[in-house]
Amino acid sequence: MSTETAGRPVDAGTPPEHEGRPRWMDDEAVALGAVARRFFSDEVVPHFERFDQQKHVDREVWRKAGALGLMCCEVPAEFGGGGGTFAHDAVVFSEQARCGDTGFGNMVHSGVVAHFLAAYGTDEQRARWLPGMATGEVIGSVAMSEPDAGSDLKNIKSRAVRTGDHYVLNGSKTFISNGGQCDLVIVVAKTDPAAGRDGISLLVLETADAPGFRRGRVLDKLGQRALDTAELFFDDVAVPAGNLLGDEGAGFRILMSELPRERLVIGVAAVAAMERALEETIAYTKTRHVYGAPLFAMQHVKLELAELATVVRTSRVFLDDCIERFIAGTRDRTTASMAKWWLTQNQCDVMDRCLQLFGGYGYMREYLISRLYADARAQKIYGGTNEVMKDLISRSL
Repeated sequence: MSTETAGRPVDAGTPPEHEGRPRWMDDEAVALGAVARRFFSDEVVPHFERFDQQKHVDREVWRKAGALGLMCCEVPAEFGGGGGTFAHDAVVFSEQARCGDTGFGNMVHSGVVAHFLAAYGTDEQRARWLPGMATGEVIGSVAMSEPDAGSDLKNIKSRAVRTGDHYVLNGSKTFISNGGQCDLVIVVAKTDPAAGRDGISLLVLETADAPGFRRGRVLDKLGQRALDTAELFFDDVAVPAGNLLGDEGAGFRILMSELPRERLVIGVAAVAAMERALEETIAYTKTRHVYGAPLFAMQHVKLELAELATVVRTSRVFLDDCIERFIAGTRDRTTASMAKWWLTQNQCDVMDRCLQLFGGYGYMREYLISRLYADARAQKIYGGTNEVMKDLISRSL
């Protein structure tokens, strides 16, 4: 991919001005955001094309991010993390989305996997796994989806049978983010198939020297091409009983209690990407001349941008409220589902309308809007499809 966008170098962008700083963003979070912005501009954006082609970012990117304190920001300091709050992870995720990157799998690594370990692991498990995740030496992943079970986790077929001091794990997973590089993976499996959702457990597999574990294809996707999304296979893999995360049979309850966090992370990325797309589109329409005048001079274009600006601003306000509630501990699953579907739907709509204003150039991969458009589409699918989100919301009505 060319490093030119709308006649200007691609960088991490300039954060939009808000009417006052969101209450959840303190001085420390602002400073961390600045570090993250420089990191993505220097270490990720210049390598977009190569990372897309190889279907993963370099391991060195993970280590450099760890050295700067950009991973596991919410993990307690005693386990190697930043000792911060969700606000600190959120500003890092936001800066990544603003630069147009989806390849660096930190949103899964820090936003999901590290939190599972910090919240439900024993002290021994946290001390064993979290420091390496914080430095980027260990890449984390979570394996939920299967060929015949995505949003409906109760129907997974992966099985783990306790045999002495080990579980014997069998099954397959697909669409696993960080799957091609992960050093540890939280596997969702049934330990008691007869118990339904109460028979699902979480096992942490360390992938090095794990006989029977193998990686399948790194999948070729419409967008998010640099995010290594892989198939994983488990054939009589021995997992130490000490690698059980939480109690046996508690996996489904843990997943349900933590999915609102994942959905909020998705919302953070959605709004930041929308803000960048709008910024790029306004700049383009003011420099692109059609019929002897800037595209921005056309009334239809100005009205379209006014609508988009309104959608983006209201999305930001809703997201900020969700983050504040999450940090305060007053989150609820219904609002998390609302945020996930509504923000990602807005994201896809905004990307489509912005791309249209670029005309034929918007369809060219050398323009950032093309990347933002393609990468947005998966947001309505993972973390629970938007259709499932609406069904969950309807149950609260």
